[in-house]
Amino acid sequence: MLTRKVKSVILAAGKGTRMKSELPKVLHTIFDKPLLGYVIDSVNKTGYVSENFVIVGHEAEKVEAYVNENYTNAKCVLQSPQLGTGDAVNKTMPYLKDFDGYVIVICGDTPLITSETIKSFIDFHEINEADLTVMSAIFENPKNYGRIIRDKNKKFIAIAEEKDATAEQKAVKEVNAGIYCINWKTVSPAFNSLQNNNAQGEYYLTDIVKWAVNQNLNVQSYILDNNEEIFGINSKLHLSQAIKILNRKNVEKLMEDGVEIIDPDTVYISPETEIGADTIILPNVYITGKNKIGSHCKIGPFSQIRGGTQIGNNVRIGNFVEIKKSIIKDNTNVSHLSYIGDSELGSKVNIGAGTITANYNPISKIKSKTIIKDGANTGSNSVLVAPVTINEMASIGAGSVITKDVEPYSLAITRSPMRIFSNWVKTKIEQLSGGIK
Repeated sequence: MLTRKVKSVILAAGKGTRMKSELPKVLHTIFDKPLLGYVIDSVNKTGYVSENFVIVGHEAEKVEAYVNENYTNAKCVLQSPQLGTGDAVNKTMPYLKDFDGYVIVICGDTPLITSETIKSFIDFHEINEADLTVMSAIFENPKNYGRIIRDKNKKFIAIAEEKDATAEQKAVKEVNAGIYCINWKTVSPAFNSLQNNNAQGEYYLTDIVKWAVNQNLNVQSYILDNNEEIFGINSKLHLSQAIKILNRKNVEKLMEDGVEIIDPDTVYISPETEIGADTIILPNVYITGKNKIGSHCKIGPFSQIRGGTQIGNNVRIGNFVEIKKSIIKDNTNVSHLSYIGDSELGSKVNIGAGTITANYNPISKIKSKTIIKDGANTGSNSVLVAPVTINEMASIGAGSVITKDVEPYSLAITRSPMRIFSNWVKTKIEQLSGGIK
């Protein structure tokens, strides 16, 4: 149990020029979840952090809208203009004026950092009775990272940024991971003494290390075990690499937990999706958002499941099927070429090939619900226009457009009578050939 309260400062003010996008860097997504969301969630899941301060700047209103909509323990703080990471943390001074605890500082573009690592980092800080702890990592090629500088006695004394480092300092392989744990009452005065006499003309957060050393404070470094966790997103290439790293870890964990994934290289599954043991995931399946899938299901190939979906046990989701924000109960089949959105499907329902739930009204912008109760089935190429309910054991004829509720055990058909015109094709051919056979 920690002896002090913990709050966080999350740096999310940058434009992300190399992303070459109008969207703020921290709002780019992995599995439909913004990078910033991964960081805030990891901080919250430690169970230690009571409040988060998100530093916003570029397109601040967009970032703030996301934070306010999704988090109750996060407050956005504006940094304008952006004068460096030290200045960013300094903007929280009015909110932390009387705070006597630990402050975690972390970047909002590092979606791979885990709550377990952050928790261990905070524990390390307290166990070592540190005033300031910096997370570090060992890289064989440390280019672009700030270097951890130690004296001849191996004591941690400073961080040298790449652009300001000497040739000797650039040879150092221990780098700054960009995550800090600060005894706020003791170290916060450092932010009032930061200088911007560097190559960037910015106020570096890293300079608080030198300040703390000069004050004879206890400065520690926590060496990270898995360097992938501090992978920062600075380009679309980095984004794609992070997706692969996160997906690989998640897919491997699912297989360890009893999920059978036929081809891990072609399957993408969000880390917020739960899947029961003995479910089979076939190739080219894409699952985003937060979902729950039961046991003994078969998903794919070429299926997409979007956020907000709950699937029971022994369910079949087949090829070229898309499921979005729906509940599907046990022993139900959605096997071919179908779209099920904003729907509730009971147990032992059979969805015929090509069935879609027409859930969106483009004029009113309203999405409505389709309910298909136990034992009902739809014929191929059916369109169910929401809001609509297909009751127990009802059947929908192939090719029907259903706009009204269907009673239990009923058959609903909306189909023009079939007409056959004998020799129609033969007559057309003769007309086109001028009567020549």
